[in-house]
Amino acid sequence: VLFVAGLAFVIGLERTFRFFFQKHKMKATGFFLGGVFVVLIGWPLIGMIFEIYGFFLLFRGFFPVVVGFIRRVPVLGSLLNLPGIRSIMVTKNARENNRY
Repeated sequence: VLFVAGLAFVIGLERTFRFFFQKHKMKATGFFLGGVFVVLIGWPLIGMIFEIYGFFLLFRGFFPVVVGFIRRVPVLGSLLNLPGIRSIMVTKNARENNRY
């Protein structure tokens, strides 16, 4: 609830509504807001799982930007360039690029 309220204060009510109710984001919005509802009716663990899944679906297009930023941070960038983690990131980016 606080996340949605904070987003509405930062970018405005109309843009928040347009973000959440885009046709291709309806599944993600359903999981996120459904999770909020499930938490409010008294099942916090299940509701939080729904919210997290919905959050990742909503913001999956933004995660590559975050990873690119983190790669430029001195210590964290070194961690992301370790062989095991780097191969995961390269494979995921290749899959994302082939989807479009």
